[in-house]
Amino acid sequence: MTNTQIFTTILDVGGTFVFAISGAVAAVNRRLDLFGTLVLAFVVGNVGGVCRDLLIGAVPPAALVNSRYLWVSILAGLITFFLYAGVDKLRSTVLWFDAVGLAFFAVAGAQKAIEYGMHPVMAALLGMLTGIGGGMLRDVLVNEIPQVLKSDLYAVAALAAASTVVVGHQLGVSYGVAASVGGVLCFALRYMAIKHGWHLPVANLSAQKRAGVEKPNDSSQH
Repeated sequence: MTNTQIFTTILDVGGTFVFAISGAVAAVNRRLDLFGTLVLAFVVGNVGGVCRDLLIGAVPPAALVNSRYLWVSILAGLITFFLYAGVDKLRSTVLWFDAVGLAFFAVAGAQKAIEYGMHPVMAALLGMLTGIGGGMLRDVLVNEIPQVLKSDLYAVAALAAASTVVVGHQLGVSYGVAASVGGVLCFALRYMAIKHGWHLPVANLSAQKRAGVEKPNDSSQH
């Protein structure tokens, strides 16, 4: 393996670990049992990478042929289940682990797509998909609206990180530098969204319009 491939694998495994913790924290927060926690940890930690590998033709996906992804996910689930007690302590923790995992997966996903000869634009989009896939499925499985569908810069942060890697590759910048800059940019955007409420514009429905939308539902109840 080349140095770039080794670095990509490290980020991939690191992203798996922190996203698995994110999934396990959400599971504990929802009072799932040990088995449910481990299942959610594995699914959340690996679904983004599996989707990426399937789309670029890297089959079978690395998460299904290399046992390290399974053991890393199990380790993250066990650590979370036995060391994190108290729901109140878990509410903000999941956001920060999610932000780190998002950064790791976005840059690693973009680089792997580049290595498989994908067009730069597609490589950036696949990097974003790698980053947001786990978080989306986690939210769906615990019956929440996926963060990527909310205006909190979730997908934007992943796309910014992946695009940084792609642009760096086009300009001949070393992958280590591009990945570091992209990862920091991703985490910084998520930090500002979480701590300071940064978000994209959302549709501003007036009270009259909202009432007009709700009125048919109200009348149907009579």
